[in-house]
Amino acid sequence: MKIPVKRFLLFFCISVLFVCSSAFGADSLELRMSYNGPADPENNAVHLFASNFKSSVEERTEGNVKIRLFPDSQLGNEEERMELLMKSGMNQPIINIASYAGIAPVFPEMYASNIPFLFNGYEAAHIFFDSSRFIERAEKEFHERTGAYLVEVIEEGGFLAFTNSKREIRSPEDFEGLKFRGMAEDQVALYKSFGASGTPIPWTELYMALKTGVVDGQMNPAMYIKMGSLHEVQKYLTLANIQYSDQFLVINGDIMDSIPQEYVKAILEAAADANEENRKVMEEQDSKDIKFLVDKGMEAYTPNESEMEQFREKGQPAYLEWLREQIEKEWVDMALECAERANAKAGQ
Repeated sequence: MKIPVKRFLLFFCISVLFVCSSAFGADSLELRMSYNGPADPENNAVHLFASNFKSSVEERTEGNVKIRLFPDSQLGNEEERMELLMKSGMNQPIINIASYAGIAPVFPEMYASNIPFLFNGYEAAHIFFDSSRFIERAEKEFHERTGAYLVEVIEEGGFLAFTNSKREIRSPEDFEGLKFRGMAEDQVALYKSFGASGTPIPWTELYMALKTGVVDGQMNPAMYIKMGSLHEVQKYLTLANIQYSDQFLVINGDIMDSIPQEYVKAILEAAADANEENRKVMEEQDSKDIKFLVDKGMEAYTPNESEMEQFREKGQPAYLEWLREQIEKEWVDMALECAERANAKAGQ
């Protein structure tokens, strides 16, 4: 198992705080881990990560650190969980797996890593989120701003696809007049660039919003479409692969700054191992999930290169215009530069 240099730097910086940690060794610690989606490792990549992370941490610490899982947003919605994490301490130790909807309210600069058509494929995305200048700067800034640690960027199920209940989408013009659920403000901006309207709707309310016609469509990886049974209320699937699907493992700073260094090491190594397994499984699972959706009656379409170029030309500039109104230009430029280098490196 290989841990990126930034993980060792985080470990080193934290470990200096543990000169007198031996008394803690005899004590056990239970960490509460919250995230979206059901406790189903086959249909929820985040739960797969959480389960592997839990097992690895408990094994590495010989049971002295236990992880208690809270799937299905049991500890609150995205913003509530992030607020709970930042306020909690050793009396209520919290680990959270947050989507952009959870990260953005406290660190909107992370939107720059979600620019449409940013990555050519999985390998480039992995390079960017493991070792780029952007992610190293983001981790440092996130900690300074929140006191929490952004430990791992978790692959949660492939690249995103569009679904809707009205018509097949082959070009940006096909979005005209449709209503879409946006996971966060960045997706809303993207839909507007295509001529559709977008509104934020929590994951827990999405199925009913689609069923009742509050919105016509949404954007998620195939695994999430399957997991949420969205194929029951959506007919058309467009495999445009616009954004890399990821979430963020965030840990309360008081925890990482208070526990013995061997526990910190165990947590960091367990997170890296669990994410490596997620990447392997998710990339194999994506095609299987697409087949499942088609077998259930969805009509899948993969845009050709000419159609993809139309999406890029229409969607990316509008997104960048919106993004530069939200965050400093340097973050946008840094993300674009680092992604270009990651794409080049992946293509070698």
